Parts: sequence; C-alpha cells; structure tokens
Amino acid sequence: MPERARDRDVVPLRVVSRLADAQLWAGVWFRVPGSDAEQAVPSHSCTRSPPHPRTPAPPHSRTPAPPHPRTGYNPPVKIDTFLLERWMSRHETHVKYDIAESGILPLTMNDLLDFEPVAERAATLERLLATPLGYSEARGTVELRRQIAATYVRGDADHVLVTTGAIEANFLLFNVLLDRGDHAIVPYPAYQQLYSVPGAIGCDVSLWQVGPGTGYRYDVDALEKLIRPTTKVIVVNTPHNPTGAMLSPADAKRVYEIGREAGAAVIGDEAYRWLAVPDGEPFAEPMFDLGPAGISVGTLSKPLGLPGLRIGWIMGPPDLIQACWSMRDYITLSPGKLNDALARLAMTHRERIIDRNHGIIRANMAEATGWMAERGAFMSWTPPRGGLLALLKYDLPIPSLELADRLAYDCSVMLAPGSAFGYEHHLRLGIGQRPDIFAAGLARAGEYLEGLR
Repeated sequence: MPERARDRDVVPLRVVSRLADAQLWAGVWFRVPGSDAEQAVPSHSCTRSPPHPRTPAPPHSRTPAPPHPRTGYNPPVKIDTFLLERWMSRHETHVKYDIAESGILPLTMNDLLDFEPVAERAATLERLLATPLGYSEARGTVELRRQIAATYVRGDADHVLVTTGAIEANFLLFNVLLDRGDHAIVPYPAYQQLYSVPGAIGCDVSLWQVGPGTGYRYDVDALEKLIRPTTKVIVVNTPHNPTGAMLSPADAKRVYEIGREAGAAVIGDEAYRWLAVPDGEPFAEPMFDLGPAGISVGTLSKPLGLPGLRIGWIMGPPDLIQACWSMRDYITLSPGKLNDALARLAMTHRERIIDRNHGIIRANMAEATGWMAERGAFMSWTPPRGGLLALLKYDLPIPSLELADRLAYDCSVMLAPGSAFGYEHHLRLGIGQRPDIFAAGLARAGEYLEGLR
C-alpha cells in the first residue's frame, strides 16, 4: 500500500488574536492577524532539555513569557437555551419507548467483549480492569488517534484531536476559526449547536435551508448565493440531523470547492458516518479527505452505539489541531483513560459493529415505513437517505411541543418536537432503537395520535 500522506497544508485558518497567548503556551505556529509574520513557540507534546549555554537556542525553543492577565471589559458570551437537549433531559430517563433517540442502540460492556475472540476475552477484561483511572493523554492516545486516522484516505495521528464527543469538537472549531463579525453558513434545520455557538461568538450566521422547501435535500446553488467576502466557515452535516438528507459525492466536492475558493474552512459534521439505510444514497467522502480546506468531525456515539464513552474527534491540519487542543485545555483537558481504552477496543471491531447496526436499521425502517403508510391521511414523511433520523409531518390541531410532552407523559413514548428544530407540526423520529421497543413505541404513539383526530 502507498505510504499514508502527511499533508501539512494549512487550512484557510485565521486564528484570532484573543487566542494568541493560549497558543504560545500550546506550541502552535500561528499567524498574527493583520501581519505576515509567523511566530514559532515550543510544543508541550514533549519535554525539551535546556540548550547548551554556548549554543544559540533556535527560535522554536525559546520559552515565551507568561501571558499577562487580561484587564478591562470583555463582552460576556450569551448563548441560547439548547431547546432539544432541555426537552430530552425532561423525559429520556422516564419513558419506556424512546423512539426520538438520535443514535443507534447502545452497546454494553459484554457486547464489546463478545466481539473479541473467545480465547482473548478474559485477558481483555483483565486489562480493562487493571487500567489506572488517572489522566489520559490529552490529545487521546496515539493508538486511538492512529485508528481514527486510518479511516481517512490521508493524514495520520497528528491530524487527530480526540474530544469529548462531537459536540466539543464543533465547539472548539467554532471558537478557534471564528471571531465576532465573521460570517458562517450552517444547514437548517440542524442540531442547534451548529448555529447557536457561532451566533454567541458574534458571527453573522446564514441558514442554508434543507427543509420541506427543498424536499429535504441540499441545494448547492443556494449555498453559493450565501457566500460573502467575510465567510470564514461553511458547515455540512451529512447524513443530516434531523431530516436524513444526504449530500451526494459530487455535491460534497462542489461544496468543498466553493469553500476553498472563498477562503473558508469547510467543516463536515459526520456524526452519522457509516450508518447506511436500505436503498439509501451513497455517502460522500469525508470532508477532510477532499483537501486542506476540509475538516471532519466524527464520533463513536451515533455510528458505534457508544454515547456513554463521550469520544469524538476532529480530523484536520496539525496547526488547527494544536489550536483546538490549546482551547480544550480550558474545558475538558483530556478524554477519560478508561473511555479511551474502550474506544480502542470498539475501533478494533468497527466493521462488526457496523454490521450489527445495519440489522437494527433494516428492521426499524421496515416497521416505520408500514406505520407511516397506515397513517397517510394525516401524516407524511421523507424517509432518511442515510443516518437514523427523519421528520414526520402531522395534520393535527396541536403544537409539536405539547404533543411530544403528551406522548411522553400519557404513553411513555418519546418523539422529539419539531419546534426544537424550527419546524412546527413535525416530530423527529430516530430509527436506532432496539427493534421490539421501536415497534411497541410506534404502536402506542399511533393509537394515541389516531385518538386526536
């Protein structure tokens, strides 16, 4: 096989001046805004011995002075309430039939161990039990980062930062790539973080519509019209939450070129990677693989059924990875050591886990298709083309938040309110649940909805 590329091209990245002090301490090569001068500082990824006193220290080995505490007024960050997460938290630990869940049925520890060869299970368990519960490597262990990098065509472990889920990965990227007054383009509807965080930073956010008006499809011509001279970030989420829309391979390349020509970073939120549906559409290449302007965000939560591990990642140019790592020092610092070990075990058996997931998806898609066909008089949907999610439109005289609450309280069924995504008279369905629970939840919800007609 050819040697894996170590592409060091720099993403069209403007690391803002308010991060400069943090980057000095993180060992990041950065370009001071408004200046052509690059500055280099030491990396804390290794310990350097002091240079010989008679040997002049190279520029990259000079230790910077500690940053001075900032004085004066810094505008506070104001961020919108995360509507979906607040609603989910109200019901998810109480209902019997969660068919709003956005991920695949979670694995158990026993499930993970069962993927191991029989002769190796006892030794694997013993290694896990013997894992010291101390701090882990801040970027994620080299082994885990190599496993993640191996799922991309180009790049290596230095292109990976392991994060606390994809939600932290996106948060870090927005705060490193964007500054007040910048322009970001985000699909809509969407997981609220994708537009609320740039908005809280002070960006001008344009919403790239992927809803009923476009037939739940990405319109790349519409994206092109949203580009401005100040556009710094374009976000793509494919398969799409909450509609199940897919960006075709050809359209993904076109989006990448639009971003590259605009000097913008293109972030692929690929949380639903590897989750194909029967008769679905082909997946586009990860955005990172399309070139140096592309950044991929991934997670073990949705596609491998491991949301409790809180393991996600950024796949991007090493300078960007370093900048995000620097900011991450102020948030979660590092992954959990045991989480990292379990993630490595899961990645070892990724293909078998994906095969297991496809069986769940096939069963639930068949059930959902039949259920919707029986209710065509007052409900409609566009089945997901990939991933696990779809919006169900209903013709009933009741707002979606009230209806979702009543289904949870009266039927112990969770279907997420469309209003959390800006679409009234819709409910979000997730097809990743255990098939018997999924079928029972649909049956209960169907009976209740029929009674409201």
